Amino acid sequence: MVGLVTDTQRPTLRQQQKEQTRAALLAAARRRFVDDGYAAVTIDDITAEVGCSRATFYLHFSGKPDVLRRISAETVHQRAISVYADLDEVLESGSRARFTDWLRRAMSWFEANREILPVWDEAVALEPSFRPIATQAVAELPAAMPRYLLRWGDQRADEARLRVGLLVTQLERFFTRWAVQGTLEAAGADPAETLADIWHPALLPPEERRPAADG
Repeated sequence: MVGLVTDTQRPTLRQQQKEQTRAALLAAARRRFVDDGYAAVTIDDITAEVGCSRATFYLHFSGKPDVLRRISAETVHQRAISVYADLDEVLESGSRARFTDWLRRAMSWFEANREILPVWDEAVALEPSFRPIATQAVAELPAAMPRYLLRWGDQRADEARLRVGLLVTQLERFFTRWAVQGTLEAAGADPAETLADIWHPALLPPEERRPAADG
């Protein structure tokens, strides 16, 4: 019968316990990374908080870079790739107002994930094996924007991807300095409007940009 759950489909108690342990390890790792920083936390710290052995940890993860990768993929508020898939539709509309609204949503995404972002930056700086993971994560973002890439054409696809990568980088650094570190002031200004002035034309293929007015 369609929809009937059989005994072979139902998770066994062992499988349920294994998944619960994995989830507990992810939660403990995230707490410790956020509280103490990536470099200071050891695998023993994570397993001690859960009450399991190192062997159990390695049944689920290959090491600290892998557990941080899974935290980013499974516990962040809305995956970044969906934010940029949304941007693909926004850019196709050609509307600067919609792009400005998207920037506000992007900043809300950073706000929702502000605790884990410094951990990611620290791991990129200190952990060579994490850098390919971070590189792949950024590369996935323009890949989620097929209509944007199509407008640039095959010959300029690399430039189009670079522009998205630069947008990602500037938004991250802006948010870090403005909202996390407090080293960049924006009093009396609307950051989304200012960023839209810079980035809306920069993401357009040259043939779609309006010529600058003379004088």
